[in-house]
Amino acid sequence: MRRYRWHAAVLLLVTMLLGAFLVVGGPEPAPPPGPPTGVPRVVVALGDSTISGEAAGDYEPGTDGQDGNWCHRSANASIHHTAVRGVAETINLACSGAPSAQVGLGDTEQYTEGSQAGRLAAIAREKRVVAVLVSTGANDDPGFSHVLDNCVQAWFDRGKPGCADVEGPGWQRKVDAMVPKVVRALADIRSVMRDTGYQPADYQLVLQSYSAPISPDVRAELRNLNGCPFRADDLRWVRESGITQITDGLREAARESGARFLDLSRAGLGREACAREDPTQEWFSRLAVRWDDLRSEVRASHALQESFHPNAAGHRQFGRCLGEFLGTDDRAAACLAGADGTLHPAASIGP
Repeated sequence: MRRYRWHAAVLLLVTMLLGAFLVVGGPEPAPPPGPPTGVPRVVVALGDSTISGEAAGDYEPGTDGQDGNWCHRSANASIHHTAVRGVAETINLACSGAPSAQVGLGDTEQYTEGSQAGRLAAIAREKRVVAVLVSTGANDDPGFSHVLDNCVQAWFDRGKPGCADVEGPGWQRKVDAMVPKVVRALADIRSVMRDTGYQPADYQLVLQSYSAPISPDVRAELRNLNGCPFRADDLRWVRESGITQITDGLREAARESGARFLDLSRAGLGREACAREDPTQEWFSRLAVRWDDLRSEVRASHALQESFHPNAAGHRQFGRCLGEFLGTDDRAAACLAGADGTLHPAASIGP
């Protein structure tokens, strides 16, 4: 009996020592990968027309209708005016008309281009991404550009109800349906960054909202084909309800995703299309027709594509505000005109 107890004690001691060796002496787990080092620091834009640079002109080669690509990425886009300290390059992956599904991961294409988040992955592996700026949602259930088209058509046909009467009753429902799609796109971006070695603290993810391109303050003599052919009620609805409700939805999407949020809904106050006698003082394009495109059967359907988008002057303002926001620790802010007449992020007016 004593011999059995002695053997059992030895066996127990050996088992404990072996276990300790396996725990303490085994190979340590490999540290998680980190962002690339010794490479240029970059800021990347993903999204749709309001950040791609639609109407800002000077489009990147291959994005102005060539082989069906109408993404209209402009050298004047807001991303290129952020002027973030220490950033060597600004990269624009946005595409005019893009839905959030094409911004995220998956097989959705926009104007021949695939996933923007997928392209972000390649950049994140080769360069040090310090911020990702996103504008998306308006081309999902709200279909905001189509709504503006309907508003213009309502101006032509006075016998039909205005777009405010048609869209208003169901607008909140469309915004509510948009929110989870934007959340999914932001989650895809987070996934791409995580899979390429980034932790959330390694970069900033910013979701921006949209600015109303038109307003009830349109000059009376420009409420026609020379500028802004809209009914008064529709102009009021776009600024006071349409854009406001989209902004509230995007604010919720940012909150759910842990992204920072920049509210642009009031950024263009007094600078909307047709708000000034001199169009060079406006930050949005008026009804714009590319007459040469009308002569081409292939390009004619895109001849009005630049209408009612931020112009080059607007993008300079939005980019400056974005850059200043990136330099703060505020979770949210609103771009508003300061005493100097230029846009600045106002944290106290954020959500």
